[in-house]
Amino acid sequence: MHKGLLVAMSLWIAGCGTAPPAARAVVWPTKDWAVSTPEAEGLDAAPLATLDREFASGAHGQVTGLLVTRRGRVVFERQYTHDFDRLFEGRDPVRGAYNYYDPDWHPYYQHGRLHTMQSVSKSVTSALVGIAIGRGELPPVSTKVMPLFSTFRQPPPDARRDGMTLEHVLTMTTGIQWDESTVAYTDPANSCANMEKSPDWIQFVLDQPMADAPGTRFVYNSGATELLSQLLKQGTGKHAHEYAAEHLFAPLGITDTYWKTTPTGLADTEGGLYLTARDLAKIGYLYLNDGVWEGTRLLPEGWVAKSTTPLVDTRPGQARSRKYGYQWWVLPTVTGTTTAYAALGYGGQRLIVVPELELVAVVTGWNIYDHPEVAPYTALDRLLEAVRR
Repeated sequence: MHKGLLVAMSLWIAGCGTAPPAARAVVWPTKDWAVSTPEAEGLDAAPLATLDREFASGAHGQVTGLLVTRRGRVVFERQYTHDFDRLFEGRDPVRGAYNYYDPDWHPYYQHGRLHTMQSVSKSVTSALVGIAIGRGELPPVSTKVMPLFSTFRQPPPDARRDGMTLEHVLTMTTGIQWDESTVAYTDPANSCANMEKSPDWIQFVLDQPMADAPGTRFVYNSGATELLSQLLKQGTGKHAHEYAAEHLFAPLGITDTYWKTTPTGLADTEGGLYLTARDLAKIGYLYLNDGVWEGTRLLPEGWVAKSTTPLVDTRPGQARSRKYGYQWWVLPTVTGTTTAYAALGYGGQRLIVVPELELVAVVTGWNIYDHPEVAPYTALDRLLEAVRR
């Protein structure tokens, strides 16, 4: 544990007894983010500079970007360049959107500025589900979902499957037999990789046998999130990427996006979204402000709180075990006094939100080669080291 982190958190806790500073007007980055300095926003620049040097040196592998915002202002922003064309040499030569080594698709879309979000897409999809429920286009989370897939070939009867609700899908407690956690995504034994190779992703998920009763345990399942893509299309009449453009991205001022689609035309909601770091930070800022943007409620009241509540323990018995809400990860801090939640994606995509500290940060990368991803707790703890007031 970093000593600086303990000092920073002690100072922050001690400061809780002092008179609060005068309230500042909320800054909305719809057109662009306001820019400030770490010191002006109560952060120590030194820990951020140290982390910057480590990222720039390659000590954490292929990290591509670091963005830190506080109180609605960008206080630190860096990008790091890597030769992904060279790294691709000698890898799987079959080019395509689901060859994770292909530099035309990963980490940037067609070598441009849009960065793959991977499973951060799941958290964005959760926001779309919330919006659709709030607009009456999707049913409540207590709804059993199998009747909603009646147009697909039905799997063998199983009472456990019949009990699966929308909330089970959102919390990845579906009970479906699935493994994308013990084998790499580049391994053909990976359930998600096999889904991505199939002609109909929804049918592939529905065809999988049940392993548990829904709600019994957490099993990370990208196929579950893809089921949400089908439900959004049925409920709203629009594909998820179309619905997002109208009801989520447009109000936030996000205009430059790309979203991969499946062979049947559905949005790849489990991992197909591409955004810039600044636009991803807007999603975090929307959640920090309880789903309200410039005075307009985009997410139903209570959706952010429920989505970021630790509903499921993903690693029971482990210290600082990550929890899970509605497609969002909940990260206990070392002191347990601060709430932090995150959207996390393969290769090192991290959107971290600490509402009590008005802190939103983005780390992007593509650590699929010879270096592990920047761990979520590493990113969170190093960021908290910078908090002074």
